[in-house]
Amino acid sequence: MLRRVKKLLGWHKIENVLIIPYRSYGTKNHLYLLGRALDDVPLKIVEDQSFLNTLKNTYKQFDSFEIPEAKIELDIPDLLQLKTVSDCEGYFLFEETTEKDLSTVANEEGWVTINLLFQESEDSSPSEERKHFQAEVLIPEDKAEYGVISDIDDTILHTGVTSFLKWRLLKNSLLTNAYKRIPFKGAADFYQKLHLGKNGENKNPMFYLSNSPWNMYQYLKLFLDYNKFPKGPILLRNFRTPFDRSIKPEKPHKQKEIINILKTYPHLRFILIGDSGEHDASIYTEIAAQYPDRIMAIYLRSVKHKKRMDRVQSIVTAFETTPVLLIDNSVDAEAHARQSGFIK
Repeated sequence: MLRRVKKLLGWHKIENVLIIPYRSYGTKNHLYLLGRALDDVPLKIVEDQSFLNTLKNTYKQFDSFEIPEAKIELDIPDLLQLKTVSDCEGYFLFEETTEKDLSTVANEEGWVTINLLFQESEDSSPSEERKHFQAEVLIPEDKAEYGVISDIDDTILHTGVTSFLKWRLLKNSLLTNAYKRIPFKGAADFYQKLHLGKNGENKNPMFYLSNSPWNMYQYLKLFLDYNKFPKGPILLRNFRTPFDRSIKPEKPHKQKEIINILKTYPHLRFILIGDSGEHDASIYTEIAAQYPDRIMAIYLRSVKHKKRMDRVQSIVTAFETTPVLLIDNSVDAEAHARQSGFIK
């Protein structure tokens, strides 16, 4: 509390600079990187963590100390150097179109490593190791057969978003260690097969969506990596409080992000994966109707909620533009993908 009072009065001095860049995506000539500058230490989530430490980590994720007007430099050696300043919530964005080919420094999976540097002032020394950070941006290969855009909540990770008063969602997401969260059976293996494609050689890009706030980024990143899901950009949303007076987005977060991906890669077709619990069916079919030649298939994992299942079934039955499958498990989706020639 004393720290917050000092911050409000302008007396607080930055103690621990933490730059959190979010895994993002781009093209050979376009860079897009979002991140956040915080006065904090890295979150430590360990496998044998006690329940008390899990609670502490949950608190730390949301009790963030933002660094407004943080001066941040971006460097891709011999290719690109940029500068930006964070906003009042510590968020910063690098977006640049360049004539240079960024893919020349990408690894075999298409990831470009980017150096980030925090400078407290224009004349401050950049020598301190803690002020250097690294980011990653995905540039899909030209030979990719297709892309995959997947929801996280109740699609690959059971959250209980349809539970009464969402109490299971709160328990699973906030009170359970990321190492102990169990993905749906077979999901990681199925996603790896989609990532490899029909001949097992292509690096098809994977994108992960969630309505969770950016505060949950490190938690979800750890879950995906630990359970061996293919590496991909993780797209969350800004946390809106009851006091937020900024203009509310016209389109839902998932819809906006999917359309941005489609526009970024106009020559790439996609498979959409979600669940029948909330609004994925409506959003996905609306996008497929808008881009009929771009969506190869839609897989919706069934949830145990009769009213919502009835509503989703009516949407699926009436939709004929793109194959839409309600699936109970990853085996069903994998069978359809193999029959359709998506995987070998």
